[in-house]
Amino acid sequence: MSIFERYLSLWVGLSIVAGVALGQMLPGIFGLLAQLEFAKVNLVIAVLIWAMIYPMMIGVDLSTMGDVLKRPKGLIITILVNWLIKPFTMAALGVLFFKHLFAGLIPPADADAYIAGLILLGAAPCTAMVFVWSQLTKGDANFTLAQVSVNDAIMVFAYAPIVALLLGVTDIVVPWETLILSVGLYVVAPLLAGAITRTVINAKANPEKIARFSERLKPFSIVALLGTVALLFGFQGKVILENPLAIALISAPLLVQSYGIFAIAFIAALLWRVPFNIAAPCALIGTSNFFELAVAVAISLFGLESGAALATVVGVLVEVPVMLSLVAIANKSKRYFP
Repeated sequence: MSIFERYLSLWVGLSIVAGVALGQMLPGIFGLLAQLEFAKVNLVIAVLIWAMIYPMMIGVDLSTMGDVLKRPKGLIITILVNWLIKPFTMAALGVLFFKHLFAGLIPPADADAYIAGLILLGAAPCTAMVFVWSQLTKGDANFTLAQVSVNDAIMVFAYAPIVALLLGVTDIVVPWETLILSVGLYVVAPLLAGAITRTVINAKANPEKIARFSERLKPFSIVALLGTVALLFGFQGKVILENPLAIALISAPLLVQSYGIFAIAFIAALLWRVPFNIAAPCALIGTSNFFELAVAVAISLFGLESGAALATVVGVLVEVPVMLSLVAIANKSKRYFP
């Protein structure tokens, strides 16, 4: 690893500080960039995420996608964890922290709102950034694409009923524009670009050339990651500085949930003898969240200034540092897997 990659956590930390500082120093520019969105998907962030996803999509060989179904263990784990465990543990942790552990620190109305925001996050497994985390663990590109596709398909039918059940409301409306645009931007478009690249390079005849090309793109992916972090914290710098206690309180159950869900999936993969290049992305997808969807639903249900919307935003801020730590944990555990 290069020095740049080895100290990635340090650069991320500096990007967080720089993002908050620049957001306060240049509020007009960050405000303008924040407005460049469609269906709650920020287009600047989308370009940066696309830059991170594209290198992994070059590694997807569509002709061998059927082989993923011959090794179904990873898909079974991710489906069970993401849809039968994760939403319910997130709701339980929200109640535990905000109704009991933090009961004296926040008003009851805020507690209910924060719990609602956590539920919206917990019921939405990642569609985009999981490709980045998978790439950082050298995960199987075909499997990662397959698991994202399966989870997106399930999300279409299961997200609204699960959220309605846990929130106790019946008028959950899935923001289809956000869902469809995100899948198109983060899955379909980079997949097509990767397939075209493989064709141009003639991947079947030159597999080493594909590997070298992907390696040359890695620095751009890391820079895009740092840019994403800086922008996310720049957009929310005012919220962070004005509500530090709320940010800290909301982060607590999110941290417990993130490390707990990762542990459940990762240990299940270890006990079931799942190969590491499948076990890592299968555990990471449940820990990472589809935050654009969660934010859009929170705003539509509870309003832009609601505690629920704030909780989903905190989920965005917590995700990158936490996921990088889990990537590091996964890579250090590689020797225990087949």
